[in-house]
Amino acid sequence: MAGIGVKLNHIFQKNSIAANLVGFTYSTAVTVAPMFVVIMNVLLMGWVLGFNTVGYLNRELFSCTVLYTFIFSLMTVSPFNAVLSKYMSDVIYEERYEDILPCYYLGLVMNLTLSCLLGVPFCLWEHFVGGVKVFYVFTGFCGYISLAMAIYSMIYLSICKDYEKISLFFTIGMLEAFILSLILRFLFHWSITESMLFALMTGIFLIAVLEFSFVKRYFGRNSNKYWKVLGYFKQYWQLIVTNFLYIFGMYVHNFVFWNTDMKMVVVDTFVCNQPYDMASCLAMFTNISATIIFIAHIEMHFHDKYKAYSESVIGAKKADIENDKRQMFRQMASSLMNLARIQFIITVVVYLLCIILLPRFGFSGLVMSIYPCLAAGYFILFLMYSAILFLYYFNDLAGMVWATLSFFVITLVGSIFATRLDEIWYGIGVVLGSFAGWTVTYMRLRWIERNIDRHIFCSGNLLKRGKGKQPSGKVYDRQSSARKAADG
Repeated sequence: MAGIGVKLNHIFQKNSIAANLVGFTYSTAVTVAPMFVVIMNVLLMGWVLGFNTVGYLNRELFSCTVLYTFIFSLMTVSPFNAVLSKYMSDVIYEERYEDILPCYYLGLVMNLTLSCLLGVPFCLWEHFVGGVKVFYVFTGFCGYISLAMAIYSMIYLSICKDYEKISLFFTIGMLEAFILSLILRFLFHWSITESMLFALMTGIFLIAVLEFSFVKRYFGRNSNKYWKVLGYFKQYWQLIVTNFLYIFGMYVHNFVFWNTDMKMVVVDTFVCNQPYDMASCLAMFTNISATIIFIAHIEMHFHDKYKAYSESVIGAKKADIENDKRQMFRQMASSLMNLARIQFIITVVVYLLCIILLPRFGFSGLVMSIYPCLAAGYFILFLMYSAILFLYYFNDLAGMVWATLSFFVITLVGSIFATRLDEIWYGIGVVLGSFAGWTVTYMRLRWIERNIDRHIFCSGNLLKRGKGKQPSGKVYDRQSSARKAADG
């Protein structure tokens, strides 16, 4: 995430309330703004077009289509993101910029292939079994593919440190979607749901096209070296597992409750659980500020300490290396503690506001009963993910796998068990799974702190590894050497 630290330091160094507000706004704009722009656009389109007047079946069909589009596009992109991000970082460090486009093209093909393998059978089922019109199904499928492309391309813009461009492209795309929805509804007299879905699809497609064109313009040369990218998937398979388990773990508790008596089936195709899904959404937004706070702390403080330690390892004295190491781990602990303290205050305040205000807007009953436990679970979940990113800094791939695996498994098992409890405990699976992942991550960070010298200085190889016949372990013949010395 290097890139916004300089701007944040420049903003916050003024030490004023206005500067703090500007810094927080900027951090929000370059981190979670795209998600908020999409959500606000959908709500605004629904309010202007009169979505609440639509029949129950059509309303739920639209909601489920949008829900599935976002969840499964994230899941299909997740296996590729971390590995390709690692490859791009190495390529940029080695200044081999011509190798970036092969990485982009190959990753895009793999991503779209996996997305189609999941999306095409589902859409066929939706049409032939659910009886949904071809136009509606195809529009939803195009939106799903376009969103997968947009999320995938965001990796490259992030690596290029163009966070503002991501927010700008999402703003342009959603503005186009809003205007088009008005034209389709009031000028061409399309139905409300078809106007909203088609407009949203074109807006997401525009975002994907803008990101694609920017990547093409930013990296003009193409080396056509694709095999190197495939080698990274084999070498860093742990990154694939880690990212997939984390994303899957974020939604596996929803999938569990989709298969309970509370589930709702729409057109014999879509399955959801409205109260639990809405409570999950509220819990996530209650703690989403943790992402902003963590990135700000990493960019402004820890990254410099990590860079100083890395540079001292190359050629500094032992005393300087030890000093930089202590400062780096002290800053890491301080970042995690500050994140926990600040986010706890924000979570409590937002939670109280939700409890007081949301019932006035129709959010009550089962949703508000499930919400508290899930809010606590997502609070721990975002802390866990922040700690996992520190493992990524230290290249502890095994620790990342164990942390996300424990998070996924315990969340799954805990959610299955929670289906038998009262509704106030429905989110206990997320709490237990996130706490388990956090515990494993904390233990790995402590292990790295104690063994970082061995981790840094003893992880290389004196001889180049290769495949073939093992050479003889014999270094020299002592007797022959003695004879040669006597003859000489």
